[in-house]
Amino acid sequence: MKRSEINMIMQAAMEFVRERQFYLPPFAYWTPEDWRGKGNEVRDIVAYKLGWDITDFGRGNFHKTGLLMFTLRNGPMLDRKPAPDERHKPYAEKILIVEEGQITPMHFHWSKMEDIINRGGGNLVIQVYNATEDEDIADSDVIISVDSAWRTVPAGSKVVLTPGESITLPQYNYHQFWAEGGKVLAGEVSTVNDDDIDNRFHHPTGRFPMIEEDEAPLYLLCTDYTHYYK
Repeated sequence: MKRSEINMIMQAAMEFVRERQFYLPPFAYWTPEDWRGKGNEVRDIVAYKLGWDITDFGRGNFHKTGLLMFTLRNGPMLDRKPAPDERHKPYAEKILIVEEGQITPMHFHWSKMEDIINRGGGNLVIQVYNATEDEDIADSDVIISVDSAWRTVPAGSKVVLTPGESITLPQYNYHQFWAEGGKVLAGEVSTVNDDDIDNRFHHPTGRFPMIEEDEAPLYLLCTDYTHYYK
């Protein structure tokens, strides 16, 4: 992706979240120069990749196959009890902006369990499957929870979430999603999130984009921090 495209996507996202009366934390607006002046106090933002996350999943067409995320809170995926001086969070929260017809490709998570919430805009359509033991797509019925009400649907069902509705997606639950009837501001509340190791895409897919630096960053992506923060 070109940096100029990423900058335009960020600007449109900021306008959209303001329209939806959702407010991002101050670090969303830190410039590259702001980041160069930060110290150890922001180590969790860097370590757990909080902030802007924009991807075209390696497909080269963000508006067709892509997603904008902003990670608000997160912790480490550690199978140990934190030391007394550590304050590791066992949960994560994101907002997502899903454009009409824009696909987030079919995937599941080995570790993360998540709720996806339609916070406003159009409808959010989520297609669901179980995974087989060898991590292919199963043809078995899928047990889902919409707003904590459980039901069973056939494999490949498209669950439509209107504004305010949510779905719980457990581990090994294949899903892809897109918006219908307008852009959607979605929320994600989950166990801790590690996008470096915890996404199993059904087809080989790039999670973080390669960036062509055709202009200066407006704000930093979570993958940019190490270039500016020492």
